[in-house]
Amino acid sequence: MAEIIQKDGTWVFDGDALRLTPGRDKNVSLLRKTMGELVVPLGALAGVSFEQGKKAGRVRLRLRDGADPLLHATGGRLTEPHDPYQLIVESDRYGVAEYFVDEVRNALLLDQVPSDPVDEYLLPGPPLPLSVSAGDGTASFDGEHIRLEWNWKTEDAKAAAGARSLAVTDLLAVEWHPAAGLENGHLRFTVRNAPTKAPPKYDPNSVELWGFKKDPLMALIAAAVQARLPHPAKAAAPDVRPPEPEPPTTGEDSHDALLRRLRELGELHRTGVLTDEEFTLAKQAILKRM
Repeated sequence: MAEIIQKDGTWVFDGDALRLTPGRDKNVSLLRKTMGELVVPLGALAGVSFEQGKKAGRVRLRLRDGADPLLHATGGRLTEPHDPYQLIVESDRYGVAEYFVDEVRNALLLDQVPSDPVDEYLLPGPPLPLSVSAGDGTASFDGEHIRLEWNWKTEDAKAAAGARSLAVTDLLAVEWHPAAGLENGHLRFTVRNAPTKAPPKYDPNSVELWGFKKDPLMALIAAAVQARLPHPAKAAAPDVRPPEPEPPTTGEDSHDALLRRLRELGELHRTGVLTDEEFTLAKQAILKRM
């Protein structure tokens, strides 16, 4: 077992998983404290690194694409104070940090953990129920429905529509974006058959964020919802089916058409659209008609 204890947090690796516990120091972000301990299975890791600085260093975990709903929902926009996969290491603990990183790397090599993307979430997302108040509203989630309630800072037309209840089954996507400079952030839900290009200030399916302390907590809502949506790898996969056999035809035109169809099937197989089994079945069906 490898362990590193710092003001920023405690990381423990037992060979199968890493336990990331945030520290109690005042500099630890509210988001990380609210999330509490994270358990990251070894199979979810793509790599680990240690960067030394003059006064402090940093251990970073790199997760496989698609393994964590939090990282997908936030699109890599969690800044360093809020990123749960970074640990600040004081200079007198550099040796411990190097040992910790070596232990994780060796385990990745011994277990032959690939670094390519995954097609299912390997982390569960935040526990439920959740309720967060920030920006111009409060977002609550029980696992099936998101409820959006507005406060006195909400734009009048948006508030006049009243509280919103969105079923997870009606959602296509969720996104959290922090405020940056003069641009406000948001927590936005994309509802099926109800697309909108309205700014978050006017969008009844968005909470507008202004860069205050509790804004990052909305990322927990986004992650919990994302964990219950279809995985992006599966949602993006094309629905490819073997071509239906064409109806019987006769004469010379029939023979030429079947030859063209065979050439088309060969091209689809060569480019990977059809699997070996699909190509064989479709080809046999055409050859029987020739």
